[in-house]
Amino acid sequence: MSGPTPAIAAVVRAGVAHEVHQIGHDPAVSAYGQEAADALGVEPERVFKTLVSTVGGQLVVAVVPVTGELSLKALAAALGAKSAEMADPSTAQRSTGYVVGGISPIGQKRPLPTVIDESAARWGTIFVSGGRRGLELEIAPADLVRLTNGRLVPIGLAR
Repeated sequence: MSGPTPAIAAVVRAGVAHEVHQIGHDPAVSAYGQEAADALGVEPERVFKTLVSTVGGQLVVAVVPVTGELSLKALAAALGAKSAEMADPSTAQRSTGYVVGGISPIGQKRPLPTVIDESAARWGTIFVSGGRRGLELEIAPADLVRLTNGRLVPIGLAR
């Protein structure tokens, strides 16, 4: 690892209790979250993916369990908009400063409004990307909400 990512630096700066987990990432794997859950030996429902969407013409971060999908309808409703759509990956990368598969909800180049699926509150800690593929950040859901100025809302759909 070549120094802390912006996400790790932000958590350390805030003095938030956390744990960083470096896992081997297989470049042939595109299901990053499931790969992380398997490597960490934790319930996949505790591992969350960070998705960038466009809602009402603005970029928004949605954080949902890797075991499910994002409800674009619920995300739009949570933000008082009529519709939402997934952002183009290159737009997401440019805006956050992270690569797809390593986008963290914390320490983004340009902080975006953040909505976290309410299921996160069921766990003492959850795992989100630490800002690099193969780097997971374990953090309390309440701390994630605080660091991102986020909100807990039911935006996840079971697969």
